[in-house]
Amino acid sequence: MNLRKIVTIVEETHTEGGRPVETAARVAVVAAVIQNPWDGQGFVEDLTAGIDAAASDVGALLAPRVIEALGGPVEAYGKAAIVGLAGEIEHGSALIHTLKFGDHFRRAAEATTLLPAVEKRGPAGVVFDIPLKHKTDATVRSHHQSIEVRLADAPHPGEIVIALAAASQGRPQQRLAPLSTEQ
Repeated sequence: MNLRKIVTIVEETHTEGGRPVETAARVAVVAAVIQNPWDGQGFVEDLTAGIDAAASDVGALLAPRVIEALGGPVEAYGKAAIVGLAGEIEHGSALIHTLKFGDHFRRAAEATTLLPAVEKRGPAGVVFDIPLKHKTDATVRSHHQSIEVRLADAPHPGEIVIALAAASQGRPQQRLAPLSTEQ
């Protein structure tokens, strides 16, 4: 894995809907900007070598950092892969949709659900939203949320931004009834 930079973002919401949030709602994002392991190779039929070269390493790098940045227990989580213009969306998907990557975060967060994800291709500065869901029950509506992210200088055409997001709780002031009330 060829790492250019790491970016950490922490957001705290203290007031929502004109009312105080009793315990500030924290969301943390840690993003690694790495060289695309398939950059310059043209169409690659078998992506295994690049997955083996980068997926586990970037997962191991990001998982403890996002939990540390959150500063407390994780209740919701998500991931992202944003591929520079010279790459394929499949390159980002190959890195984040493998247990070699995701299990680092799942274990660190004591989670059991699949990590919700976004993958897209774009230029440096592209805005992307990372979806988050509850770490053990994806049907818990209060934890369905997203966080908007933008890195001004990434990804370069031959790079991929790989990011993890963690939330300390569900949406501030959430009031939706449980899904079971509609079944």
